[in-house]
Amino acid sequence: MAEYYLYFKFLHFVFFISWMAMLFYQPRLYVYHAENMDKPDFVRVVEVMEYKMYKYIGYPAIIGSFVTGLLIIMAMPDLLKTGHIHVKLLVVVLMAAYHFHLGSYMKQLKAKTCKKDGMFFRAYNEVPTVAMLVIIWIMIVNPF
Repeated sequence: MAEYYLYFKFLHFVFFISWMAMLFYQPRLYVYHAENMDKPDFVRVVEVMEYKMYKYIGYPAIIGSFVTGLLIIMAMPDLLKTGHIHVKLLVVVLMAAYHFHLGSYMKQLKAKTCKKDGMFFRAYNEVPTVAMLVIIWIMIVNPF
């Protein structure tokens, strides 16, 4: 399996980039949604965008990221002996929690029960940026 390591890594990067695109854009859609609740036609369009982004980009990307990450570990099990992979895995678990939390906000916005405003979603939009920076720093600098 080790001979496929670079292919798994390539696919992992593709899925990770797709997942990050979703994590960056979904909260931005929530900003538009929260700030335009008085415009039902606009909100309907944004709801379609939210759903498609979450379901058709987010789910395949998170699943692909996890599957290829597991394949990388299976191909190179010694990675589990390094300190940096454990921190990366912790951040990935937190990102997955963030991903599913976005799904709960999507449901709340659609049901008109969300109490968060556009400013909240602007700030919440920074969470994946921090997570991405930590992961990239750990993987490139390998501080452990």
